[in-house]
Amino acid sequence: MLLAEVARTSREVAATSARSEKIAALARLLSRVEPAEAPVVITYLAGRLPQRRIGVGWAGLRVRPEPAAGPRLGVLDVHQALDRVAAVSGTGATTERKRLVSGLMSAATEDEQAFLFGLIGGELRQGALDALAVEGLSAAVGAPPAEVRRAVMLGGSLGAVAQALLENGPPALSEFGLEVGRPVLPMLAHSARDLDEALDRLGPCAVEEKLDGIRVQVHRDKETVRVYTRTLDEITDRLPEVVAAARELAVERAVLDGEVIALDADGRPRPFQEISGRVGARLDVAGASASLPLYPVFFDLLAVDDRDLLDLSARDRHAELARVAPAPRRVRRLVAEDPRDEATRRAAREFAADVLARGHEGVMAKSLDAPYSAGRRGACWLKVKPVHTLDLVVLAAEWGHGRRTGKLSNLHLGARRPDGTYAMLGKTFKGLTDKQLGWQTEALLRLAVSDDGWVVRVRPELVVEVAFDSLQRSSRYPEGVTLRFARVLRYREDKPAEEADTVETVLALRDA
Repeated sequence: MLLAEVARTSREVAATSARSEKIAALARLLSRVEPAEAPVVITYLAGRLPQRRIGVGWAGLRVRPEPAAGPRLGVLDVHQALDRVAAVSGTGATTERKRLVSGLMSAATEDEQAFLFGLIGGELRQGALDALAVEGLSAAVGAPPAEVRRAVMLGGSLGAVAQALLENGPPALSEFGLEVGRPVLPMLAHSARDLDEALDRLGPCAVEEKLDGIRVQVHRDKETVRVYTRTLDEITDRLPEVVAAARELAVERAVLDGEVIALDADGRPRPFQEISGRVGARLDVAGASASLPLYPVFFDLLAVDDRDLLDLSARDRHAELARVAPAPRRVRRLVAEDPRDEATRRAAREFAADVLARGHEGVMAKSLDAPYSAGRRGACWLKVKPVHTLDLVVLAAEWGHGRRTGKLSNLHLGARRPDGTYAMLGKTFKGLTDKQLGWQTEALLRLAVSDDGWVVRVRPELVVEVAFDSLQRSSRYPEGVTLRFARVLRYREDKPAEEADTVETVLALRDA
């Protein structure tokens, strides 16, 4: 398939606001795609590169060469060319990447260039996110969308599911089940204003410690253990403590969901930044482990032996977890079977207060009747923190002045809209240490797409956790609200932009 056909469909999708028309355009294209091309095409249509990042920032995209007269670039040709760009490293890498990108662009038509610039720069705003791509794929092959969505969640790859469906039709969906050794997208949570609201919304639930660590998914097959991040990257070799803990469990095969934390001499949690730095240490893991031991705690069990537990209730999954994992390896929790009962609510409040007193960041309230919805941000898990916090995406930053001259300081913060664009909610430079200023300047310049000397606009990839006092009305911002007294708590390098908070979540806090 020619890249021109994908670019044309992208324009069609962007030109209509009707969801049904977007899906129909995607389905028309996908029905003509060869199976081998499917992983690339559908990932492009979801607005991403299969390579994720290729090391090319806005500086490498500023100059467009003369476009080709007619379309001749195949989708797989482009994919291979970008593989070569991503593989460049060492001295002179920036120059070589620019040369390779320029060569690719010279072979592209004007429309193809526009599509590639948006794709590589992370600015392809066509509204064809994964959810719509799934719907378009479902329509193209005649498969139920819910079953395709589940296959993607369990298979971990939209591209792999697309290829299998185009090769073998709807029966191929049976290939995608939960397998030990193949990570699945984690279940995610919404926010609640306070614990009472969470109890009212959920009914019978468990109230658990919310641990401020690194989310991990652990797969054990006898003595073989693999550890994955929330973005499905394998980090087994960096976490020997997790491997050892998994091998101690009373089970031969299992898939567990949990958190890795660090504790000080008094048993209180160490800061997230220390844990993140330790997990990011690729060299001298033994030394890093000795200086900052990590402690894995599990809160869910997705599979045990040859049984898939995803569709069981949280109550039943926890019973299985309690059977295979000792209490010190399980998150502390309180079961609220009848949240309407005042004694139960009082016990839940006391539990939450104790969690905060022990230094943790809040609690999670989880419906006892809910299945594990892999990859979904459902209403069955609610996080409750003592202050309002949001995980937002950095859209731009302003060059500082005074002692911050030469540093990117004031951050432009955005929440995700349903169509994949971002709504700016405000700015902040508060809460940033000198060390964070230096780090964020380097990180944001790597993501930069433009710099007018005052504001550097960046690809929307970096997630930052922001605390704020309240929301207030503001006509200056597109959703009519802004954050009052926003300040940076930390950067969430472990979290992709797709998991940042949505405009819907923000407005729900306003209306609460």
